[in-house]
Amino acid sequence: MTIRPATADDHDTLRELWEEFEGGLDQEPYLRENWDEAWEDLAATVDEGVALIAEEEDGRPLGFVFCVLGSHGRRTAHVTDIYVRPEARGRGIGRALLAELVEPARAAGLEHVSLEVLVRNTDARRLYDRLGFAPVDTLMVAPLGAFAERIGSDERPRSFGSLHVQTDDETGVERAVAQFIPRVGRTAWTEVSASANGWVIVIDELCDRDRSAQRRLGAELSDRMGVPVVALALEEEAVVRFLLFDRGRMVDEYLSVPTYYGDLNKADELSLAANATLVARLTGADPGSVRAVARNASAPSELPPARELIGQIAAVMKLEARIEW
Repeated sequence: MTIRPATADDHDTLRELWEEFEGGLDQEPYLRENWDEAWEDLAATVDEGVALIAEEEDGRPLGFVFCVLGSHGRRTAHVTDIYVRPEARGRGIGRALLAELVEPARAAGLEHVSLEVLVRNTDARRLYDRLGFAPVDTLMVAPLGAFAERIGSDERPRSFGSLHVQTDDETGVERAVAQFIPRVGRTAWTEVSASANGWVIVIDELCDRDRSAQRRLGAELSDRMGVPVVALALEEEAVVRFLLFDRGRMVDEYLSVPTYYGDLNKADELSLAANATLVARLTGADPGSVRAVARNASAPSELPPARELIGQIAAVMKLEARIEW
C-alpha cells in the first residue's frame, strides 16, 4: 500500500471513492451532498490543503483523506473527509492516512487536528478516541415543525410513567393505590390493570407529571405488597428513567442522560447507571441484555429515540411499557 498526493487529474477516481463514502454514511437526506457540490470544496483542498489517496501496489485506489490547514477562521488541521473501502479496512490504512497530516500541520504552524464524525459511527469514534480526539461541540438538528411548535411555547414536553408491581394480586394493588394516592397528591385519574407477564401495572396522571409522586407511590406499593416494584418513565420525550424498589426501599435508579437536567459531579453521574445485577435479580432480566440496552450518554441524540429506548428497556425486564402513545 502506498499513499500519494491527489491532483485534479484524479477527479474520476476521487468521485468513485467519494460516492462510495457518501452512500455508506446512511445520513439523513438533509445532510447529504452531491458530488458537484462536494467537488468545489475538495478541489480547493487539492490545491491549498492536504489531499491524499491510498493505493494498492497495482494502483487500485483504497481510500482518501482531505484536510484543510487553518482556513475559514479555524486554527486546526481540519479533516473534512476520510474514507477507506470496506474490503481494505483492518489494515491500518485510515491510521496511515491520518499520520500523513502531521508534518503539513506543523509546517502550517498549527497545533491541533480536528474532524467531525456521526454519533452512530461507533467504529470510527473508537479509532478517534484512541488517537486522542475529544468532543468539543455537537451538531444538533431538529425538525422545523417541532422546533416552531416548541419555540412558540413555554411548556416543557410531557412526561409519562408506569409502575409495575410484581404480583398477580390486582385487587390488593387497587386497594393499596386507593389508600396511598390521596397521601401523595391530587390526581385526575388512576388505572390499575394486570399484564400477561405476572405484574400489575399502575398508571396515574399525577405520576406522569410528578416524578417524586411516582417515587413515593412506588415505595409505598413495594412496602405494602412486600414485592419488587419497577417505576418506568419517559421524561420530556427525551430521556428514560427507571427506579427499582424492593420491600419499600429504592435500590437502583437509572437515567439515560444523567446530566439532562444539569451538571452533576462524577459520583452522582455514575450513580444513575443501571445496576444490571439488581435488575436481573428483581425482574429476571438477562444482565448482559440490561447492560447492552440501558446505556448512559451525554446527550439524548447519542441514544435511540426515547420512546424506542423505553420499549427496549421494558422488553429486557419483561415488562409492558404502558406509556401513552
